[in-house]
Amino acid sequence: MSIRVKEARQSSALRALETGLMKLRQAGFSLIELLLVVAIILIIAAIAIPNFMRARMSANESSASQNMRTINTAEVSYATTYSTIGFGTLGTLGGAQPCTPSSTTGCFIDNFLATNGGGGGKDGYSYSVSNNTLTGYSSNADALAINQTGARSFCSDETGLIYYKVGANGCTTTADVPLQ
Repeated sequence: MSIRVKEARQSSALRALETGLMKLRQAGFSLIELLLVVAIILIIAAIAIPNFMRARMSANESSASQNMRTINTAEVSYATTYSTIGFGTLGTLGGAQPCTPSSTTGCFIDNFLATNGGGGGKDGYSYSVSNNTLTGYSSNADALAINQTGARSFCSDETGLIYYKVGANGCTTTADVPLQ
């Protein structure tokens, strides 16, 4: 074989090797491309997170108003069943499982709601029943963190109407708006 043929083969082998190395170097993403992808993901997250928080607050408020309805029904049932005692406290409306109905454990609501979630609240709200007498009671659902877990507080009494207060805790049945 001539020297020229050997040199031509070596030079074509070198070109093929260089082309392969160039392709290997270009197989990854550049830093700018990666930064653009991260920026797009952050923009999407910035749009989605506030919507998620609003949806969560709305769900918490719906749960709180439904729990107030449950408490109202349980209070009426308790006062009817134990007419000599009247309306009960939040704790007497529930009872640990297995629940045996009595004047101290009415078994009308689940124990998690009756114990206010073990003191930590339920679904972003803290529940309480006060002023319970033979003829009346007052129940409240206050957001654990206003404008984070809920934007409204709820309250009710023996009339069964549920009221709400926007932007603050401490709803009262005499000063706030009825829920429709």
